[in-house]
Amino acid sequence: MSLENLTPASGSVKTAGKRLGRGQSSGKGGTSTRGHKGAKSRSGYSKKIGFEGGQMPLQRRVPKFGFKNINRKEYTVINLDLLQDLINEKKVKNELDLKKFVELRLAHKNDLIKILGRGKIEGVLKVTAHKFSATAKAAIESAGGEAVTV
Repeated sequence: MSLENLTPASGSVKTAGKRLGRGQSSGKGGTSTRGHKGAKSRSGYSKKIGFEGGQMPLQRRVPKFGFKNINRKEYTVINLDLLQDLINEKKVKNELDLKKFVELRLAHKNDLIKILGRGKIEGVLKVTAHKFSATAKAAIESAGGEAVTV
């Protein structure tokens, strides 16, 4: 075996076929199989995403609607029944602050937390959060706890 005998393994290299645009005698000269005129015959042509052949594209035909408030504050909601479960499972003793919510994986570090009033709470608990619903605040205080707004 020598260098002039080396060939790729059979089936590993696909033949490119005839080379385009190499004169009339090649059989693929002239327009180089691109036809006559039009955008597709030009070099550098690439179709835009969503292009429908000049027809008004779908994303422009469909009407816009709705409103996105850029100042919206997204709260992570936690209900009273979940707080009661934490007391029952002895994961919380008498105080529940923002660090404890993160530690228990109920919220992320920069989340805003709102306590809602679904369920009942029987244990005495000092809860610190960004917001409380009126029913949640009343339920926590009636159980002997304290609702602290940050």
